[in-house]
Amino acid sequence: MNQELESQFDQFDKPEIIRRQLLPWWIKTFCWIFMIMGVVGFATIPFSFFTSNVNLSIYGFSSNTALSGIGIFIIAIITFKAYVGYSLWFEKENAISLAKIDAILGVVICIASMFILPFINDVNGHFSLRLELALLIPYYLKINKIEYEWDNLESI
Repeated sequence: MNQELESQFDQFDKPEIIRRQLLPWWIKTFCWIFMIMGVVGFATIPFSFFTSNVNLSIYGFSSNTALSGIGIFIIAIITFKAYVGYSLWFEKENAISLAKIDAILGVVICIASMFILPFINDVNGHFSLRLELALLIPYYLKINKIEYEWDNLESI
């Protein structure tokens, strides 16, 4: 009985290992940015009933109305990014998988906006280089690098 009590109290002597410490400062910053953007983006839906002009934009897609197809698409992207930021910040089990999906989806959407939107929007063949790719690729590489440690740490 005494030994059982000692083993249960041994866990309090161990230093806390926090998965969040595996994330670099710039990913932590973007977690907060996207969590805030998610709340604001989601709030634009009821706000759009009172005004017809709500400017939304991400990855080259933009809309002036939240209740249009593109507007809902943008809000869905922002909401997903907010959920990924939340999952990373609060050290959820599936955070790394979600972050990888987020990065790959972001790259695909950026490429689509660079190569498909110019033909749909008839902007005279102007090519737009999406600078978001400069962050999405290192983001994926960093997430991929910390995946093993993240999965093998116990969260608090």
